[in-house]
Amino acid sequence: MGKTDKLKGAEMPQYPRDTHTHEFLGSTRFAEECEDRHNHRFAGVSGPAIYLPDNSHVHEYAANTDFYEDHYHEVEGRTGPGIPVGEGRHVHFAEDVTTFVDGHMHSLIFATLIEDPVGEEENDN
Repeated sequence: MGKTDKLKGAEMPQYPRDTHTHEFLGSTRFAEECEDRHNHRFAGVSGPAIYLPDNSHVHEYAANTDFYEDHYHEVEGRTGPGIPVGEGRHVHFAEDVTTFVDGHMHSLIFATLIEDPVGEEENDN
């Protein structure tokens, strides 16, 4: 079935990939219950689709958060399968935690933006 990777400690088979990607952006949840309580923003573009045996697909994502005072966090993981939003388009949901930096980490939840937001019709002109 091909090689596997170890992302967040779980092995997942690598299936064929195609070229569609998704933009993503979000804010982490607040961390720390003190005067240094804060959150971070992040944004990026996912990797290409990774197809699964059940005919669904997921995407890997990786980004750095913005800086807060003296630190930032890394965000890395895999989305859930596509969620149809109409007109043949879809988004993906992700729930994760950042890397542990400066004595804390942040949880995060986000949905990707739709793939190819301009659409094929616009690209043909």
